[in-house]
Amino acid sequence: MFLAPDDLETIWLTIRLATTVTGILLLLGTPLAWWLARSRSWLKGPLGAVVALPLVLPPSVLGFYLLLAMGPNGPVGWLTTSLGVGPLPFTFWGLVLASVFYSLPFMVQPLQNSFESVGDRPLEVAATLGASRLDAFFTVALPLAKPGFLTASIMTFAHTVGEFGVVLMIGGNIPGATRVASVQIYDHVEALEYGQAHRLAAVMLIFSFLVLLGLYAWRPTPKKG
Repeated sequence: MFLAPDDLETIWLTIRLATTVTGILLLLGTPLAWWLARSRSWLKGPLGAVVALPLVLPPSVLGFYLLLAMGPNGPVGWLTTSLGVGPLPFTFWGLVLASVFYSLPFMVQPLQNSFESVGDRPLEVAATLGASRLDAFFTVALPLAKPGFLTASIMTFAHTVGEFGVVLMIGGNIPGATRVASVQIYDHVEALEYGQAHRLAAVMLIFSFLVLLGLYAWRPTPKKG
């Protein structure tokens, strides 16, 4: 077989993680991006900086503070323990929560740019026709921002698939529970299993190329003149 069973298991876990994170960020990132695109509050700058923070922070720094927050003595760990869930580090849902933070800018920033490109005019026309703000959002803004949703979803999914530092710190390396494809490649290299590492890395490389190829091929070409 081209890939060993444990390699296939890590690929399936990676896809499940990326799909879950993309779905959660679509729900959380859409209202946040809309507010950032429309608000004139002084909070827009600080909140935009927080959203962009994972782009410049080393993954080990973000993973360390998330590990503290989700640990038994952290605020998130205290909350999940109080709810009977227990601490989240070294669990699948701990990986999900960490990945939501780490992939946040890849969902919010394309959506914010797309909402800003809609402009005020279509929403003002909808208001003059009697549409409420909620109606204008769902019937005008969302359809016009559809390209931003596709870009944000693809970039979020692909970025979550490629995570390494944060998922290793939060998830550890538990087979079948938290060991994703990027960690499995690292394990193969550590064990000098270069052939297996090469096959799994090639699958990830081809996947990333196809994602970006689809994104650039789909992107509409601006009209001249």
